[in-house]
Amino acid sequence: GIAIITAALVILLSAFNGIEKLVNQLYTSYDPAIIIRSEEGKTFDSTTVNLGKLRSLKGVKSLSKALEETVILKRGNKWVNARMVGVEFSFLNACDIENHMVDGYPNLEENGHPTAIIGASLLDKLDGFISDVDGYDQLTLYTPLREASISRLKSPFNVMPLKVVGRMNYNKEVNSSDILVSLNFAQEQLKYNKDLTAIYVEVALKDRLNIQSEIKALLGNKFSVKTAAEKNELIFKTSQSEKKIVFIILVFIFILAAFNLIASLNMLFVEKRDDIRTLRQIGFNKKQIFSIFFLEGILISFKGIIIGLALGISICLLQLQFHILTMPNSPSEGFPIVLDAIDIVVITSIVVLLSTLLSFLPVSYLVKKLLK
Repeated sequence: GIAIITAALVILLSAFNGIEKLVNQLYTSYDPAIIIRSEEGKTFDSTTVNLGKLRSLKGVKSLSKALEETVILKRGNKWVNARMVGVEFSFLNACDIENHMVDGYPNLEENGHPTAIIGASLLDKLDGFISDVDGYDQLTLYTPLREASISRLKSPFNVMPLKVVGRMNYNKEVNSSDILVSLNFAQEQLKYNKDLTAIYVEVALKDRLNIQSEIKALLGNKFSVKTAAEKNELIFKTSQSEKKIVFIILVFIFILAAFNLIASLNMLFVEKRDDIRTLRQIGFNKKQIFSIFFLEGILISFKGIIIGLALGISICLLQLQFHILTMPNSPSEGFPIVLDAIDIVVITSIVVLLSTLLSFLPVSYLVKKLLK
């Protein structure tokens, strides 16, 4: 029982580490490390932010001005809502878009004409595809005008044909909603001159909290400065909470399994009464007899712990090497497993502590009650 539960702790915590890493990759590959937005409205004048100082902060890798707006896309008889994200070309490198392309290629401009990169699921909704012959798909973009009034004579949309040259794959939310265009094109479509909705700042993961504090101090209270984890706070907290809950449940099951150890020690004590009597006659005291049975309990539990750790780590290594379990709907991708030395230390410490306690208490009780 101790071996199986110890192995289960190692396997499940490693699986949750793998899921957490996968979630982190899904939501931090596309989302910038730090996002700056206005606290006073949807947009803000880019001249109110000292972009030069932002770029000069130590640890800032790149910076991209961004303009986001809800638009309508049309292809044939299909219509969908989408989120148009106008970005500078530096953003494409920051989000490592080369490694997230389904088909086509990543480009926001060709021969002076605007092009776009669309979420994989979003293009599927339009029954679209990137043609092998032409290398693109043609959509119609309907962009709402900022100061347009609803009138029969005038459309509230700026209508523009748009070439889509690539499909990207990040996570479900991005895939089903986003279309990337150049910042200049987005500004032309929306009739925005210097206004932005966000500034994307790319920094090293280890520096993000320090740089976030520096940016807050630089910009003041008029701007919100959030990390990717804060933007997707619910997703990350849910993943971490699930891991903690599973760990607590397994520790509780370990305690229940350890009652087998208590029963074994109790039976051993009853079976060895004659031997205990002999030991007493030759001069053994209660403390020495207690040590014998307590050590027996420790040996039993530690044997289970060692076997459990070896079994759990071995199964995790087999999964990493041979992908015995695969991801749903993706048979070529193994279920993510991440062995963490800290988790192994925590598991070992918890099970050693509980095993020692559950060996000490019953033996102490039996010695006091049965030995006069």
